[in-house]
Amino acid sequence: MISAPAFGGATAGNNRSSESGGAESMEVDMQMVSDAMAGVMDVMASGSGAGPRSPRVDEAGSTWLNKPPMERFIDILDQLDTKVESLRKEAMVLRDKKDFLAMSVDLLKNNEYLTGLNDNERDEIDCYVQRISSRLGTVELNVCTVRDQAQEDSLHHVNSLIDLIIASADPVISRQKCQQYLNACSTTDTTVYTDVDPSTVYTDKKFESVLLGCTLDDQKTIKKRLQALLVYLTQQTIVH
Repeated sequence: MISAPAFGGATAGNNRSSESGGAESMEVDMQMVSDAMAGVMDVMASGSGAGPRSPRVDEAGSTWLNKPPMERFIDILDQLDTKVESLRKEAMVLRDKKDFLAMSVDLLKNNEYLTGLNDNERDEIDCYVQRISSRLGTVELNVCTVRDQAQEDSLHHVNSLIDLIIASADPVISRQKCQQYLNACSTTDTTVYTDVDPSTVYTDKKFESVLLGCTLDDQKTIKKRLQALLVYLTQQTIVH
């Protein structure tokens, strides 16, 4: 039986709750935008000598209305800046989930149990995998990280090294190499998987050197990817 890794799955109840919470959040966000725009109009109106509109920001008191126009603009922009940062974090979480799903598909394509299937069964599995990959490809999530050319090259090199682990046919060696890469991500962390022989676990200096050339955001993403991969490879090693 082929088992796929579960990366942060959710129950149907949780999904319904998330959808409900998402709708409420959207309503709150739209109200915030409406309030912010009303605040901008208040600033413009007060600056032009026209009568002020009904205040939408900090309606509980007159503190906000007594502020100079510049400070009111800053208050509104601070709120928008907080929302933008929150949106970036949510988008990065979704991007990580997409990456984990893509990694799961790649792992299944290289699963050793596929060799036990006949040609027709393998073709059926390949078609199914292709459909899933195509559907996943319709989801586009892009949170830009500013990188120079050297950082781009380092990220590409790191991803290539991780891809070699995924494509490996030996889960034991892949697991050891993944652990070495993860140790390179954070040399101060203690090893979580105590069933690994400490004498066989080292920090991969080559990987560490390339990793240091990546941005901090990329380093965090790489560490999460390796943690998820190690969990899966550990399960595969036990089964094997």
